Amino acid sequence: MTVFSAALIASSVSLSSANDWTGFQNGGKIAVTGKNYPVNWSPQSGVAWEQELAGYGQSSPVIFGETIFVTSVSGDMKENCQIEAFNTRTGDKVWQFDTENSTPTKNSTYVSKAAPSPVCDRSGVVTLFEGGNVVALSPAGELRWQRDLVAEYGVIESRHGLSSSLEQNGKAVFVWIERSENPYVLALEKSTGKTIWKAEGLGVTSWSSPRLVPVAKSEHLVLSGIGKLVGLDPATGEQLWEFDKIAGNSTPTPIPIGSNRFLIGATVGRGESGRGKAAESNGVIAISNSAEDGYSAEYVWQAKAATSSFGSPIAHNGLAWFVNRTGVIYCLDLETGEQKYASRTPGSIWATPIVIGDSLYLFGKNGTTTVISTGPKYEVIAENNLWKAEPAKEGQPAFQGPVLYAASLTNSQLILRRGDRIFAISR
Repeated sequence: MTVFSAALIASSVSLSSANDWTGFQNGGKIAVTGKNYPVNWSPQSGVAWEQELAGYGQSSPVIFGETIFVTSVSGDMKENCQIEAFNTRTGDKVWQFDTENSTPTKNSTYVSKAAPSPVCDRSGVVTLFEGGNVVALSPAGELRWQRDLVAEYGVIESRHGLSSSLEQNGKAVFVWIERSENPYVLALEKSTGKTIWKAEGLGVTSWSSPRLVPVAKSEHLVLSGIGKLVGLDPATGEQLWEFDKIAGNSTPTPIPIGSNRFLIGATVGRGESGRGKAAESNGVIAISNSAEDGYSAEYVWQAKAATSSFGSPIAHNGLAWFVNRTGVIYCLDLETGEQKYASRTPGSIWATPIVIGDSLYLFGKNGTTTVISTGPKYEVIAENNLWKAEPAKEGQPAFQGPVLYAASLTNSQLILRRGDRIFAISR
């Protein structure tokens, strides 16, 4: 393993806790206020800086203070795992940490590449790679601790690879390994990497991520996989409830919408029919507690037509939005599920949308970001191209070529992650 120029920037790393994007989907907090963010940009205007990455990855950048952390893998067997840190203002690379993949696997477009997103806080960054490496670094890029989950718990085999991002609270980082056999969830002590608890996984197909959902004065760690939702006690790993009246929920991560409730998304599989049945799995779920039966979960409402894709649904100001596989966006009343509109966007959207002020940003996989109003009518404010999209070659999968995978925010910038590059967009 190697560290690039970490010592040179140790004193310059910001530890401010304001306006930080500390994990995948910022822990579900993907609606922010602010008027300093860009609305219009192009490859020739509005791109404050861009940086080529050491490898390729599908994870979301995470941000603390003035430092962006991003992961990637490289090599024919994905044998190299990279963690890079960049300055938010200048785009300068401040350090790079490299480690060997514990379980090299053929580099393929059909298998995940650095898909799990890290988490970060004042003490640094914790990363997970699909080969089973968990690595914790200081803000200056120095190794704090690491775990080899394959050496400890056996090989990780799953359809299309591991994609579950990390989740965290003040004490622990939560690692979900939903593999083909003996899946598990870990709570690791953030300061040392020691195991706090280990619990069984779901035993189903999932590329979703664990999500802490506020419940009364506590939180539940909610896991979503095809045909099943489970809530765990984040302090002990004890299963608090299970919900199985759902289908197609393999990829979207639950999004909290206040205490005891969360949005859930599901989709129709490739080549499958039955959109209505899939829509019934999209909606709002509430967690309740009774003295006789303990915790349980039930739908508050279910959608009639709306389905999701890779991204999660999002809510703001009494409305909820779902984006399906073909780029159709559905706007529903958050309390009742009544559909306000369904409109087609310019293309397929893989990243979860973000609300900024009164605008909803839709990040198309081909580099086009559509900005629309957050009102109950579909109104386009701007369409922005980050690069010139080229049509897929005959016989080439749609997911080949440049793909925009994720978006994060600083206090005034959009940080957009393509597989091989990151871009900072400013006003």
